Amino acid sequence: MTTSTATSNTAHGPRWFVRGDLDGFFGLALDNLVQLLLIVALCQFVLGFDDALLYGRVLPATAVSLLFGNLFYSWQAMKLGREEGREDICALPYGINTPSVFAYVFLVMLPVKLATGDPVAAWHAGLVACLGSGLIEFCGAFVADRLRKNVPRAALLSTLAGIALSFISMSFFFRTFAAPLVGLSTFAVVCLVYFGNLRFRGGIPGGFVAVVIGTILAWTTGMAPVGQTPAAPAFHLPIPVLGDLVAALGGGKAWIFLSVIIPMGLFNLLGSLQNLDSAEAAGDRYPTQPSLAANGIGTMVAALFGSCFPTTIYIGHPGWKGLGARVGYSWLNGIFMSLVCLTGTLGWLAWAVPIEAGMAIVIWIGIVITAQAFQASPKHHAPAVVIGLLPGIAAWGAIMLKAGLRSAQAMNEGTSNFGEEIGPFLAQNDVFVDGVFALEQGFIFTAMILAAATVFIIEGRFRVAAGWFAAGAALSATGLMHGWTWTPADTVLHLGFVSNATLGYAVAALILFLAPLLGERASETGHG
Repeated sequence: MTTSTATSNTAHGPRWFVRGDLDGFFGLALDNLVQLLLIVALCQFVLGFDDALLYGRVLPATAVSLLFGNLFYSWQAMKLGREEGREDICALPYGINTPSVFAYVFLVMLPVKLATGDPVAAWHAGLVACLGSGLIEFCGAFVADRLRKNVPRAALLSTLAGIALSFISMSFFFRTFAAPLVGLSTFAVVCLVYFGNLRFRGGIPGGFVAVVIGTILAWTTGMAPVGQTPAAPAFHLPIPVLGDLVAALGGGKAWIFLSVIIPMGLFNLLGSLQNLDSAEAAGDRYPTQPSLAANGIGTMVAALFGSCFPTTIYIGHPGWKGLGARVGYSWLNGIFMSLVCLTGTLGWLAWAVPIEAGMAIVIWIGIVITAQAFQASPKHHAPAVVIGLLPGIAAWGAIMLKAGLRSAQAMNEGTSNFGEEIGPFLAQNDVFVDGVFALEQGFIFTAMILAAATVFIIEGRFRVAAGWFAAGAALSATGLMHGWTWTPADTVLHLGFVSNATLGYAVAALILFLAPLLGERASETGHG
């Protein structure tokens, strides 16, 4: 039996389509479709994009990036399969990067929208963030292994988990209990499929079942349709937006968002690298540099044509391979998603399928990312993972606090609630806004630094930990971490010397640097 199996895998080269590709296509296409519905909802209702911008610029650009990536990874799988004489090769899954969607909407574009009231200005900021992420991913393809060796896994994964737990999962968890009939029903299906490993009869994808049940319940309870009836489908040709991108880069504000762009670019890079490791463990060893470089190119292509949303190599390659997916599911996904984005069909899907019908899948993504931070880090690094979660949760809490202040401002007919005078009132309720808003700015850097320093403290490498705190002092000295100021309707990044934070990190670095002279580590640690 072993011999015949090996022969069946090597007697022929890979094929462009096999039966198992259909199952893989439904799963991957559904995942990407939920991300696109999420983009539509956030762009319309949070950022205020009109149809011309969303359907005429953002989605056609998304189509180009998805088509490019899926076709590349299909070709790459065919090439590898032919070189190795195997037909069981599975292409790398590829699609929209969920954490970056939330990070760029809430940490880059929304602040610009609130400051200017101009959705186009917010779009320009998103283009810069997307382009910057793509550049980091592309250039990082050539140094990724070195980065992976020098940055503790707990620091990277916990920082991303902080975003996943708060920005991705928590708001949709609230919406689950705001509409529990739809929310809990679909959540139960998703848990059965992805946590309980239930396979529905006939091989029907579990995510599809959840969305269908959610959609039916939404229509029967009046949650659907969403908004007004869309315009008739029409083809929107993707057009490069070089002029808008140049204007955005020349606006002088692009570098303000480096505290978001750089860490998110690194997360995308190293996350894709881990997914390549996962594919190798499943038997498909793809070359690192071209795989990561293509990922970066796909994101840059998105920005050049008008999308603000990076793409990435997805987690779950072994799962798709286990379903029998090979090469065809990838190129099918690219073509299908492109047609949906280019023809305006997504507008009808967003009208008919409310985000509540698919939000359980988004919650699951956030849960998996958060769980991975603990599961994929050494067990004794768990305290570092917890510390890395805290700044992201704090930043999300800051956004919730400001949303409440804006709501009160609207109820008071525009009287501003933003300013130093609110500090004492909130402090009476144990809410210290100076700390909240200081943590919000540059929180991704803060999470990485604190988590990494904690890892090295746990390992007894105190002077390496001191170096991480020194990095915190340097970033605080520029204002990229903890620098903030009031505006009439928000708190925003303020570049400049943040004296207290800089001094705090510097003193902490000094203490850690001197630690080997102050005492010695006990042979056993813990609390008895």
